[in-house]
Amino acid sequence: MIRISIVNYTNTLPFKWALKHSKLLEKINLQEDIPSICAQKLKFKQVDLALVPVALLAELDTYFIETDFCIGANGKVDSVKLYSNVPLNEIKTVVLDYHSKSSITLTKVLFKFFWKLDVSFLDAKPGFENDIKNTNAAVIIGDRTFTLNGKYKYEYDLANEWKKFTALPFVFAAWVSTEKLNPEFISEFNTVLKFGVDNISKAVDTDYTNKNLSKEQTIEYLTARIDYNLNADKKKALNLFLEYIRKL
Repeated sequence: MIRISIVNYTNTLPFKWALKHSKLLEKINLQEDIPSICAQKLKFKQVDLALVPVALLAELDTYFIETDFCIGANGKVDSVKLYSNVPLNEIKTVVLDYHSKSSITLTKVLFKFFWKLDVSFLDAKPGFENDIKNTNAAVIIGDRTFTLNGKYKYEYDLANEWKKFTALPFVFAAWVSTEKLNPEFISEFNTVLKFGVDNISKAVDTDYTNKNLSKEQTIEYLTARIDYNLNADKKKALNLFLEYIRKL
């Protein structure tokens, strides 16, 4: 059995739906985790393949990006945001969501190289989503953002800010292994992922679970905000992001 860790957010629904309705399910042990746990499991070889935050790549001696698909965005993503009640230049502290290393690293890159602002970064504690006040801001990612959008005076969509900074899309997570996997398995896995991405409406209609979005809103989010294809521009963006990580 190939051990696989996948992010348990709405944005992975096409992947999860396709895998769970494919014959490949007989060959894999599919585990659903938050992004940071996906990364931890891959790093410590607790799984063979994982959809990991790409910032993890800077920590790995050897890695293989195994598929043509990712969790990416070309502009606004709507589910990775910096929330604040003051404008950027008045922010003093930023609490960093513990769910994903890519998003918190992207925040640090943007503050240092794009916005050129000096702030203090704090690790998140339970309930940090409710402590956004005065000059304290917070990075929040994933499905929790669906109930927060519009709640605070200022929202900065981090994928959109990256696009302003670099004119490139952004890759939040990619399918990565630390040892090269069987090409036949990867080909079959890739085909299943493609089927999911090509059938988003059907996936939502079958496995819709998010109570904070309607089916129509979920389809719009997955088709207009999430960009799943790991194309040349996204690979260029990924390499650029890794360069900035080395400069932090």
